[in-house]
Amino acid sequence: MATSELTSGVPGAEDDDPLAVAAAWRADGKTVALATVVSTWGSSPRPVGSQLVVDGDGAFRGSVSGGCIEGAVVSEALAAIADGEVRLLSYGVTDDMAWEVGLACGGTVEVFVERVE
Repeated sequence: MATSELTSGVPGAEDDDPLAVAAAWRADGKTVALATVVSTWGSSPRPVGSQLVVDGDGAFRGSVSGGCIEGAVVSEALAAIADGEVRLLSYGVTDDMAWEVGLACGGTVEVFVERVE
């Protein structure tokens, strides 16, 4: 999707700014959900405040995990679009599990997902 398609209706919107993309998509009449990292502990690829925006067709921009849990968050965002319910998702790995896959330590990330009206 071209940047001009993302930013139509939102002057100055950047395609790497999830809030601007959400506003542009809503202005284009799309259904939208926003996922925001609200808490982290230990090893986490994205800091608190990181966001991912998803439209009703499953297109997304931004990141809440660097790819580790993005698919699951997109699925939950689509469910939030469908039913209007907010979600607080928690994903984590123990220190022992982290060592098994070659990571230095475990961690937890909590992601809040809501439909954008």
